[in-house]
Amino acid sequence: MSNHSERLPLSAPVLRREIWIVLALSLGASAIWSIVDILGTLTAPGGLAEHTESMNSALAEPERPLLDLAKQLVRIALALAPVALALHLLSLDRGNPFRLIGLDRTRPARDLLAGAALAAAIGIPGLGLYFAATALGLNADIEASNLNDVWWAVPILVLAALKNAVVEEVIGVGYLITRLRQLAWSPVAIVVAHSLLRGTYHLYQGFGGFIGNAVMGAVFALVFLRWKRTGPLIWAHTLLDIAAFVGYLLVAPHVSWL
Repeated sequence: MSNHSERLPLSAPVLRREIWIVLALSLGASAIWSIVDILGTLTAPGGLAEHTESMNSALAEPERPLLDLAKQLVRIALALAPVALALHLLSLDRGNPFRLIGLDRTRPARDLLAGAALAAAIGIPGLGLYFAATALGLNADIEASNLNDVWWAVPILVLAALKNAVVEEVIGVGYLITRLRQLAWSPVAIVVAHSLLRGTYHLYQGFGGFIGNAVMGAVFALVFLRWKRTGPLIWAHTLLDIAAFVGYLLVAPHVSWL
């Protein structure tokens, strides 16, 4: 009788197939759609300079706010399915996936503080890059929130920020880097691969979005390789997206430059 505590290492071909499948169901699919989107934008009249990219938009008519809320919640919940798949696959041969990728509750305060510091270090230069790229016509105008006037707008934007962080950091960092290390990729190759992936699935925003997120991807990959924790990365990403989504919702109606 086999011992359930024994976990056989997966072969390299199996790992490669698994990575392609997980990415095809999540960030890889987003990268492909992002490439298609920017090609469409670049070949449209006006190009990037006259294009506006809307995020977190309403999913139902203004007179049906509860239907919109239900659709928003369903979309967020279903987006987390690939995360569950990635964690499940890691558990099959690597044990507790939460401990493996540093998503456990052993150091919540330190994770939060480190995440806040990362968010500040990335967010301020990133905002400057966005405005510069937009002014140069290298980026689309981003509407970070385009929801109807509803009471649940802020909670949904916070949940959307958390969803983005969990999907991108668990799959793109925790899962992917763990698997690439099993395949004996060098740290440089891992950082470059993750950086290009993160930049590509943000390419729909324009070339400024690609560069900014590629740099963020390199930083996050280096941090994970050093700390072996996705906790601070999820905090940092969540705080950045909350600032962008909720900040846009609150500020955009009162200024002309957003």
